[in-house]
Amino acid sequence: MRFKDVFSIIGPAMVGPSSSHTAGAARIGRVGRQLFGRMPKSVEVTFYGSFAATYQGHGTDRAIIGGLLDFTTDDQRLPQSLSLAAEVGMEVTFRSGTGLFPHPNTVKLRLYGDEPEEKLTLIGVSIGGGNIEIVDIDGFSVKLTGTYPTILIRHMDWLGVLANVTEVIRKWEVNIGHMSLDRKQRSGEALTVLELDAAAEHLLLHDLGDLPAVHAVTEINLDAGP
Repeated sequence: MRFKDVFSIIGPAMVGPSSSHTAGAARIGRVGRQLFGRMPKSVEVTFYGSFAATYQGHGTDRAIIGGLLDFTTDDQRLPQSLSLAAEVGMEVTFRSGTGLFPHPNTVKLRLYGDEPEEKLTLIGVSIGGGNIEIVDIDGFSVKLTGTYPTILIRHMDWLGVLANVTEVIRKWEVNIGHMSLDRKQRSGEALTVLELDAAAEHLLLHDLGDLPAVHAVTEINLDAGP
């Protein structure tokens, strides 16, 4: 795990009680919100390991839903997030999962919109001090920490796609701090995750979206306000 600064080690400004079980969970939920692009109509939350054993007492359930409502880790509304979600029509289901999981503090989110095709699945882990890693998005193996501004690009696994992507990034003079890529099969669907040293300009995102073989471009920036 790479730390951006001393506050990444100490933990973020937050509504407690736990940086791992509350702040980290809120950040995972907020990544889900930004990936989905809006508040989901319904969400299924499956907790694993330590999360499954203690999520009610540590407020992990409220933190996850607060993140999906786009609350930051220090938002004073976090303790009331379940009732607030009900007020705005978000249907929430909590489950405790069993079996293999990547970390003791693991959660799987399944988000749904109004239409059948509007759905998203992600798996996130809270690794301490409010720090997180998203390790799976819709079956793609990824590494997304939320520490830096991040771009996710869904595209076909075709020759030259990454070269085109990096050329656009170079043109806009933004440095890539970390890149991960996974694909479903050769020449099939792929997902590239780029952690950047600076937030992406809107026109940079537009240029990436115009590239051949690119289906969708999404920006994650947990430092940005709701």
